Amino acid sequence: MEEREEFRHIVRIVSKDLNGNLPIHRALTKIKGVGIRMAKNIAIAFEKESNVKYNSKLGNLPESLDKKLEDIVLHPEKHGIPVCYLNKQKEYECGEDKHLVMNELDFQLRKELQRLSRIKSYRGLRLSWGLPVRGQRTKSTHRGKGGVVGVTKKDVKVQEAQKKTGGTKK
Repeated sequence: MEEREEFRHIVRIVSKDLNGNLPIHRALTKIKGVGIRMAKNIAIAFEKESNVKYNSKLGNLPESLDKKLEDIVLHPEKHGIPVCYLNKQKEYECGEDKHLVMNELDFQLRKELQRLSRIKSYRGLRLSWGLPVRGQRTKSTHRGKGGVVGVTKKDVKVQEAQKKTGGTKK
């Protein structure tokens, strides 16, 4: 592919502004739901379909190829990407393999957490209480969820003053 005169510094794909200075496979990782391995697979599938190197800069792509890249991001299973790279395999409701990105992923996760807490599963209860789910120890960790536990300097000064005077002050 020849070097284009106009370089796009910001490329919009799947309603997300991506950095045009990055290679395609690195820029795609900024999309929520697309990790490093998935981005590399999407870039390789895009290379097979459009003859653009997977590590070429995203800003050099013509605008006509943006729709093709967006289609591969939204529907990777149709473009030969293996099912093991999708982020929703055998979904609970319909049993299909899907790949969700951006707002769809947030909505699906929220729906899944609501289902778990509604059926009162162990995992759902622990998630709703803000506690660790996967068997971690909780004696010394996971204490940052609530307020501060301990003595503040003001309380210490009040107690010292009470000891000196021998009475209770308010």
